[in-house]
Amino acid sequence: MSILNSAESSTRKHLTNLDRLLQTPPPPSPADTTTETPCVVQKPKPLDIAAGNNGISSGKKKKGIFEGLNLSSVWSELKATAEEVSPRHFKRLQRLLSKTNEYSPRNHLGSRWREYHGSNSWEGLLDPLDQNLRREVVRYGEMIQAAYQTFNSDPAMPTDELPAPHHVTLPDGSYKVTKSLYATSSVGLPKWVDEMAPDLGWMTQRSSWIGYVAVCDDQREIARMGRRDIVIALRGTATCLEWAENFRAKLVEIEDDVEKQDNNGNADRSDDNGQGKAKVQCGFRSLYRTPGAYVPSLAESVVEEVRRLIKLYKGETLSITVTGHSLGAALSLLVTDELSTSIPDVPPIAVFSFGGPRVGNRAFADRVNAKNIKVLRIVNDQDVITRVPGVFLGEEVEQKLRKARLEGMPWDYEHVGAELRLDMRTSPYLKPNADVACCHDLEAYLHLVDGFSGSDSPFRENAKRSLWKLVKEQRSNVKKLYKSKARALTLNLERERIVGPPMITCLPSPS
Repeated sequence: MSILNSAESSTRKHLTNLDRLLQTPPPPSPADTTTETPCVVQKPKPLDIAAGNNGISSGKKKKGIFEGLNLSSVWSELKATAEEVSPRHFKRLQRLLSKTNEYSPRNHLGSRWREYHGSNSWEGLLDPLDQNLRREVVRYGEMIQAAYQTFNSDPAMPTDELPAPHHVTLPDGSYKVTKSLYATSSVGLPKWVDEMAPDLGWMTQRSSWIGYVAVCDDQREIARMGRRDIVIALRGTATCLEWAENFRAKLVEIEDDVEKQDNNGNADRSDDNGQGKAKVQCGFRSLYRTPGAYVPSLAESVVEEVRRLIKLYKGETLSITVTGHSLGAALSLLVTDELSTSIPDVPPIAVFSFGGPRVGNRAFADRVNAKNIKVLRIVNDQDVITRVPGVFLGEEVEQKLRKARLEGMPWDYEHVGAELRLDMRTSPYLKPNADVACCHDLEAYLHLVDGFSGSDSPFRENAKRSLWKLVKEQRSNVKKLYKSKARALTLNLERERIVGPPMITCLPSPS
């Protein structure tokens, strides 16, 4: 019995010493009347919640054992880590990693719609980026994403009949799709390719669904924008033959000689502007002008549908917006050139292109500018696609080569329009050494637009666009910290049955 009392006394002594070290009161015990000398410990005062000091009394606070270790000096990122796991920061990250996008507010454009549509080439709106223009750019980019998703859901084309209309789910419910668009390659692959891979026949088909024409059909949205908007959205490269056309970098005249003759039957050189004929990349022109077996050419379809819509809404204030990514960005310029040439009194035309390559020579750029077509190129500084076709030697060197008047050479290509230049290294979520696919990815472009404030400003803290799709599509290029947090949040959301099947990724153009 004495042995048990001795063990109990020793245990209480150890607990008392530990409590003294941690400066906490000893637990109450009925055996406090033993012969052991009690340890006198001052009980802490109740937490002063009403004082507004986060539960800490205003009196002098004694240092605890963990404060004495000075952990903040050992781990310099302790404070930042604590901020990241705080409830406020966690809820914001949870919102950003949810599937549902949260958008910047749609303000009333009213009488300024022409300015946002490029009447002044977006002067004063790009750096710093105007919040209304940011919202419009993101909206048109999501219309291109709808084109990607529609094509990926059903890429195959029938070989013996007219294709059925595609169902397009638009992110903006105020627009309705009025026409499907198809692009056809003028080259083909040998039949044995299809025989070896019959399940991938859509990769070798000559004609493919490439986009759509849509028109705003909501009166409230028409009132907000100040006009009824006609949108032409075009996706990027997807099939083998489209890739093959991308590499046909020879410059050819934008129009056939038979289409450009004066009254004496001679070739009309009115577009020369002292720089030679307007020329464009051979593959882009092929996809734009070649008809398919059961579908008209892209050029014919666009002109026919826009003419119909202009006639249908005659008397209303109209605008035409052409938007595309990668190959679609290149075709957008050919579309606008065709519309301005073929339709008299055409409504104001603007192009919003993402990651677009060069399309034609200097004479073609002058031709587009002379027609008052406004082009806004959204460019990621790390995207190599925006530097092709041609040999990128730097702007200064290329300008000197162009002045040498050596037509048809690789450096004869030139961009068109104003530029909104982004930098992937400003994103706090993406790795600064992201790969080529990420630098050209459309979702990455929209992520950068949403976070861009100005060339001298960091990524904006109140960016609203969801990171869910970016993490899904570019997981290897997202910083490890956010991948681990996204994984934890996704598991929680899956338990709540919020997360659905993964969204289809955008297909990048060849590099």
